[in-house]
Amino acid sequence: MVKFGLRLDSNKATDYPPDVYVDYNRLKEIIHVLAEKKLAGADTNFREVSLTAPPPTNAAGRQLTASDGQLTEEDFYHAIDENLLKVENFTLEQVTELRSKIASVEKEVNAVNQDDEKAKETIRNRADAAAKGFLTLEKMHNQAWVRGDYSDVVVRLSSIYAALRNDHTAEDDKGAAQSFLRSTTKYWVRTEDVSKVKYAVLKHLPVFLQKTMAGESDSQLVNSVYFDNDQLELYHGRLDKTPGAIAFRIRWYGSGDPQLAFFERKTHRDTWTGEASAKERFIVPESEVKDVLNDKYPIEQKRAEMKVKKGATDAECDDWEQLVREMIQVVQVKQLVPTMRTQYMRTAFQIPFDATVRISLDTNLCMISERGYDTEGGAKWFRDPTKQLQPNEITRFPHAVLEVKLELGGANSEPPQWVTDLQNSGMLYEVHKFSKFIHGCAVMLPEYVRSVPYWIDDASIRDSILRSGAARILVPGNHETGVGPGANEMYNHLLPFGNVKNPKLDTKGRTANTIAMVKADDYYADDDKVDLMMTGAGNCCEDTCSGWLFPFCSGFGSEVLAPTSVQKIEPKIFFANERTFLHWLHAGVTLYTIAAGILAFASESNSMGAHWYALALLPISLGFCLYALNLFLWRSEKIRTRIPGRWDDSRGPLLLGSILAGVLFINFALKCKEIRHFHDLHEL
Repeated sequence: MVKFGLRLDSNKATDYPPDVYVDYNRLKEIIHVLAEKKLAGADTNFREVSLTAPPPTNAAGRQLTASDGQLTEEDFYHAIDENLLKVENFTLEQVTELRSKIASVEKEVNAVNQDDEKAKETIRNRADAAAKGFLTLEKMHNQAWVRGDYSDVVVRLSSIYAALRNDHTAEDDKGAAQSFLRSTTKYWVRTEDVSKVKYAVLKHLPVFLQKTMAGESDSQLVNSVYFDNDQLELYHGRLDKTPGAIAFRIRWYGSGDPQLAFFERKTHRDTWTGEASAKERFIVPESEVKDVLNDKYPIEQKRAEMKVKKGATDAECDDWEQLVREMIQVVQVKQLVPTMRTQYMRTAFQIPFDATVRISLDTNLCMISERGYDTEGGAKWFRDPTKQLQPNEITRFPHAVLEVKLELGGANSEPPQWVTDLQNSGMLYEVHKFSKFIHGCAVMLPEYVRSVPYWIDDASIRDSILRSGAARILVPGNHETGVGPGANEMYNHLLPFGNVKNPKLDTKGRTANTIAMVKADDYYADDDKVDLMMTGAGNCCEDTCSGWLFPFCSGFGSEVLAPTSVQKIEPKIFFANERTFLHWLHAGVTLYTIAAGILAFASESNSMGAHWYALALLPISLGFCLYALNLFLWRSEKIRTRIPGRWDDSRGPLLLGSILAGVLFINFALKCKEIRHFHDLHEL
């Protein structure tokens, strides 16, 4: 309660008077008074009764004493209702005023000349002012539990910015089959930052409007039922990133019972093979889902209907038929059954017909277990929504999930600057390869999973996992490292909010592009930057090839990337590391052979220079060998932990090469001097 009071005070907007906020101190005072009430029997000295009204009682139903006063629990509930109503009325009043301002901006947008940049900039500034007012109001919404949906403000602001950019209205794509090949990065977003992120995105991308019974909204309810077998074969395949691992799900959009069901298959492929992961789907009416799951779907009949009604070509029909047959086959062969369902509100941002940047924001995310009920031979493929869920049958994810999907190539080889600015805003927490399916299975079916994803150990989601009864997949609170064994310990540095032993719940969001690159020399003088880099990259002397043996190697002054993602590893990189080690070792052995030969064959007379030259080469050859071993071990650790950043060493080779060149130059100078001396003696 104390933390909430401090948070409430710190988030009060100076633009609003204090009396429009919840009177938290008064509520706390009432709680303290009620907590001190005596729960003993009635005081016989205090027998004021009435024939028409019952005497006041305390929470235990006993008559109040004179020292209790007249405060009751009903007074507390009444005070809460009054405060909430006060804040809600003020919020509605402010939103109504904002809607009026936005309406005037909309009129100006409709009348503006698209070639008049000055007028468009003026309108954009007015829209920015309205948006900032809404974000200020959002603080009150977050802190005081205001009831109401104000998504229409987001929709109208999006339309204004789209008109200023001269965008076009998006069209629904009802294609029977679609494939998506995109580079996707996933982030966690704090609930209090959702509106800010929406505003930052809609200034550059229009909201994909969703049609609901209440009109157009900026979000839509999405349900996805994931299928797996008793061994959770698909779960473990996706978790281990096995080549060709699939995720099988049935998705529907909107509230209420599904009308159309989207059968989707996601296939994982390693990028180093030259292939890309893909998502494919086909659509059937809900009444035909049972036929698909039981291998009774009339494929030939539906193929003929596609040709007649939709005018599909033979190639399109062949692709559709192959996909349907493969998905029906995988259900039968792997004995897939409904396992877990995800449910969330999705807001999508995309310029129509331009897939360069597509962003989706999923809020109110929860995972529901789909085990424990009779599927009736495929007739039931999702849980009855009218039946109450037990705590261990649902988990509510505490953050929103943002996905940034890019299609870069050619002239668009780099993401837009505004995307980079959003990544650096501190509101995004990159979570490498986060999966709703994997998280839901791990939390909902803890007794069936053999391993869990690394983000399970994150401090910010620990409470939600405990509430779902999945404590067995978490380490104890007094655990030595705060993370699980194996991959979880290896990728501990990727946890956005730290682990239970070292929680960092107040840290700002970091991504792989945060602060782009951070100078090592700079962050040593700044404790905050030290903490930033210590989360994964460690300090300069521990996490580079310098170590205790080579302080000159790749340490001070180098650039280290914020370690919030992992470096992609191809199989050939292991052999490349070994090959580099052997090359350096070969150079050291060659130098040692030369030095040993000079010592062995130098004559005893006039051999002082040759002996000194050989003795100088011997430690250099030893240095080459030790450097090769140190570099090999350091790079092997980089490969194991997959910490992104520079894996090369720009200083070690320069220093070793300079020493060797110096010795060779001195030997050359001495030989020149010796030849000149011999020439002078010959002339005499």
